[in-house]
Amino acid sequence: MSSQRPNILFLMSDQHRADIAGYAGDAIARTPALDKLARSGVVFNNAYTPAPICIPARQSMAAGQLPRTCGCEVFGEDLAPGHMTFARRLSQYGYATVACGKLHHNGADQMQGWTSRIGSGMNVRHDFIEGRNLEAMRDLPLATERKWSQAKEVKRAGIGEGPVNGHDAYTLDGALRFIENFFADPYYDRALPTRPLMLMVSFVRPHVPFLTTREKFTHYINRVTPYVDEAAFDHPFLGSGAVEPGRDVSEREIRRATAAYYGMVEGIDEDYGVVLAALEHVGQNLDDWIIIYTSDHGEMLGERQLWEKTKFFEGSVKAPLIIRLPGGAKAGRVVEENVNLCDLFATICDLTDVPSVAGLDSRSLVPLLNGDNSSWDNETVSHYGGTHLGHEAEFDRYHNLMIKRDELKYQYYGPDMPEVLFDLSANPEETVNFAADPHYSESLAAFRERLAELGYGQNAAPGYKNAGY
Repeated sequence: MSSQRPNILFLMSDQHRADIAGYAGDAIARTPALDKLARSGVVFNNAYTPAPICIPARQSMAAGQLPRTCGCEVFGEDLAPGHMTFARRLSQYGYATVACGKLHHNGADQMQGWTSRIGSGMNVRHDFIEGRNLEAMRDLPLATERKWSQAKEVKRAGIGEGPVNGHDAYTLDGALRFIENFFADPYYDRALPTRPLMLMVSFVRPHVPFLTTREKFTHYINRVTPYVDEAAFDHPFLGSGAVEPGRDVSEREIRRATAAYYGMVEGIDEDYGVVLAALEHVGQNLDDWIIIYTSDHGEMLGERQLWEKTKFFEGSVKAPLIIRLPGGAKAGRVVEENVNLCDLFATICDLTDVPSVAGLDSRSLVPLLNGDNSSWDNETVSHYGGTHLGHEAEFDRYHNLMIKRDELKYQYYGPDMPEVLFDLSANPEETVNFAADPHYSESLAAFRERLAELGYGQNAAPGYKNAGY
C-alpha cells in the first residue's frame, strides 16, 4: 500500500435531479462549483441509485450492496450493527473517516464505520430501541407520516427557510470547524495530520420542502420551464401518486416549486464552493485530493405529473455522479456506461489501494475512469419495496425491480402489475412501454432470467445472496 494515500472529499446531496446542473446542460442552473468539478473530473451520465428512496439508497451505497443483499429494502430499515461499509473499510486501513450531515442511519449503530460524525440527524428510530415495549410503541408514527401530501408540498413551495435549510447550515458550520481544527488547529498550533482523511459533507437540500431565498427565487421564477403539460403514465404503479396540473395544483404553483427547487440546487453549490475554499484556506492543495459528488436519487419535479421519487423514471432513479482524480487526471471525460452508486465502495478501495471485501454488489469504476469499458458489464439494478418492520405502509405493497442494460430498462412490479420495458434510444421520453412489442421478445426473456437470478418473480432462484458481479 502506498504511504501517500490521497485524501477524499465526498460531497453529497439529497434528491438532486441529475440533469439540473450547468455541467449537465441546463442553461439556467447556476452551479459553478459543480461545473468546475465536472470540467476537471469525470462525469458519469448514466449513474443510478440502488433504490429510488432515501434510506435504502444510502445504506446500499455505504455497504456496496443492493438493498436485498444488505437487508435495507424500504424506508426505515438500517444496516445491522457492525456492517461493513466503505467508511469502516477505510478506517480499518488508517483513514480518519469524518461525516458531516445526513447519513440517514436509523439503527443502534449510528456510526457505521465512521470515526467521527458531525452535525444533526443522528437519531435511533423506536423500532431499534433494545428492550422496547411493543404495546407502548405500536402507534408511533413513521417519518413519512409527518410530511405533507405532494400536492400540498407544491402549494407551499417558494420563498423561505425550511427545516432542511437549517439542517444544512448546521452541517456546513460543522464541516468548516472540522477543516480548520484538523488542518490548522489555530488555538494550539499542533495540527500535523498524519492520517489520510475521507471527509463527507452531506446536505439534505434540494429535498422538500422546496424553499429558497428571495434572490434565488426571483432569478429563477421567470426562467424555469416547469412540467405543466404532462400526462400521467398508464400503469398501476408508475401512474400512481399523480398531481394533476390545473386540478390538484395550479400552473403558477408548479412554476414556484420548480423555481424554489432550482434555488436549492444553487444553494448547495454555493456551500460546496465554501467547503472547497476552506480546504484551500488551510493550505490544502485540492489537486492532491479525490473529490466525489453524488446524490442519493433524483426528483420527478412534476414530470409525468409526479413529484419526489420512488419511480424508475430517469428523473427519479438517475443520480448525478462526478469523480475528480488527483491532479485532474482524465479531466473532461464523460462515461456513458450504466453504473450504480453501489459501485463507489469498490472504486474508493481501488483508488486508495485499500483491499476490498467479498460479497459486494460493487464494481470498481477505475477502468471506466481510465477509458476502458472492454470488460464492463453494462448493467445497473434498482429496487423498491419490501416489508417494513411490521408496519402497514405504502411500500409494503410493492416488490419492484429495475434492470437497465445498455439502453433498455426493464421493470418488474410483481405478478399483479404489467411489466414495463423502456428503450431509451428509441423513446428517451419514456412514454412507450415496449414489453408487448415482439421485436423485444429476446431481450425481455433475458431480463426475466436475470430477474430470477436477483431473487424476484415467480421463478426466483432460491438462496439469493448477491448480484453475482
